[in-house]
Amino acid sequence: MSIVKSLSPRAMAAPESGIVEVVNYARGREGLLPLWVGEGDLPTPDFISRAAMDALASGETFYTWQRGIPELRQALADYYARHFDVRLPVEHFYVTGSGMQAIQIAVQTLTSPGDEFVYLSPAWPNIAAALEIAGARSVGVELQFEGGKWTVDLNRLAAAITPKTRGIFVNTPSNPTGWTATKKDLGDILALARKHDLWIMADEIYALYYYPGGRAPSFLDVMQPDDKIIFVNSFSKNWSMTGWRVGWIVAPPEIGQVLENLVQYSTSGVAQFMQKGAVAALDQGDDFVAANIAKAARSRDILCDALVATNRVETLKPDGALYAFLKIDGITDSRHAAIDIVDKTGVGLAPGAAFGAGGELFLRACFLRDPAQIAIAAERLCDYILKR
Repeated sequence: MSIVKSLSPRAMAAPESGIVEVVNYARGREGLLPLWVGEGDLPTPDFISRAAMDALASGETFYTWQRGIPELRQALADYYARHFDVRLPVEHFYVTGSGMQAIQIAVQTLTSPGDEFVYLSPAWPNIAAALEIAGARSVGVELQFEGGKWTVDLNRLAAAITPKTRGIFVNTPSNPTGWTATKKDLGDILALARKHDLWIMADEIYALYYYPGGRAPSFLDVMQPDDKIIFVNSFSKNWSMTGWRVGWIVAPPEIGQVLENLVQYSTSGVAQFMQKGAVAALDQGDDFVAANIAKAARSRDILCDALVATNRVETLKPDGALYAFLKIDGITDSRHAAIDIVDKTGVGLAPGAAFGAGGELFLRACFLRDPAQIAIAAERLCDYILKR
């Protein structure tokens, strides 16, 4: 008998990532242009790495605050004051070992086995997986796609709510679609949550990647202090820190002890020297983030303009996030297409099927890279598309 059969059914049910499957298939190939995962092409900037190295060299290697070091929680409060025009006491901020752990802790906090949690699909697959692994049921509500544009149907969202529903997960700007909620959208979703006494888990990791200018609308713009909202976020995208695995939660202080307990019994906190790097990112990194956003905007235009010009790709330039979500004429199996494209072009794309209902016919390309590299990728993809 295989020992696998003796494992927990909940662990066995954890799905293989459809994104990682393609990455593992072609990782390390010569001439590869990897647009498959959500990260840029720059390493962490020196001012962040230096702060972490200095802290490490000075011996900041002991157990530390479970909620995050005071300097980092204050830096987060200052960051929100600058970019979101809200002044939240440090008691609202909790440091986690990545944005993924922030989601896991939020799921553990808000759900019990058998509960349901609604999310907008296509979506980053880890949210549905985190819910299912915790014993909850993930309920995807498809965004509408028409003329290359994605929109949310509030009636469809409302229809998905049952007596078992505990909350709504909203990622805006969205990975993978680029859908960006308007302030009205957010107000309507919040009204729906209030009506049914639901939590909102808000993933606003791409809030600053908003190409009309400024930052994207946020639940912080429409909420009241007593609304039941947990924000999950990460240092990965803004400051080129994907490999650091440092994130944060913004939540009502009343649930702070619960969040601290869950940190304690998972990672027991983020290394203090890494948190010192995160402080530097927040305090000194606004110019770096602005440069990243400007680069993403240029690369978005290069990629989308080239692909749309083939007259065989249905998409629009996304208002937010880092991704072009592409519907290519004739492609009905995005997993097979992603394998075929990387074999024939050396461009790594993520299959839309990995992002759940509504994504099956699409491919995702991350454009946070040097515009010159994106131009090469666009040329290769256009050649592939036109020869189909």
